[in-house]
Amino acid sequence: MDTGCSACHNGAGVGGGLFQKFGVIEDYWKATGSNDIDKGRFDVTKNPGDMYVFKIPALRNVAMTPPYFHDGSAPILPQAVRVMAQVQLGKRLNDEDVDDIVAFLHSLTGPLSKEILSAPPLPAAAFTQSE
Repeated sequence: MDTGCSACHNGAGVGGGLFQKFGVIEDYWKATGSNDIDKGRFDVTKNPGDMYVFKIPALRNVAMTPPYFHDGSAPILPQAVRVMAQVQLGKRLNDEDVDDIVAFLHSLTGPLSKEILSAPPLPAAAFTQSE
């Protein structure tokens, strides 16, 4: 709460309901080391206001879903926490703060349903490629 994460990660899913620019304070790819710079929703909408805008992920079970970010550029949760604080809030977290936030994120882990653990049946191809 004190760090500011709850401004975007809120509600029952602890996020997941809004879209936000990734890199409010500084360019995300500089902090993540991403090779390919994804323009987010802009690639679909062509609206300049959607440049680098992504869906804010829900944080339920986040400790079970590495790697992090849309491009998998943060392999571990502590790194993702540091990057988010830096590029979204302009904060540099000390090790104790990172450990506390990561411990909180682990507390959001619950049992997964059997439906999630099994692969869903995939539909047959809806079209055929013509020559």
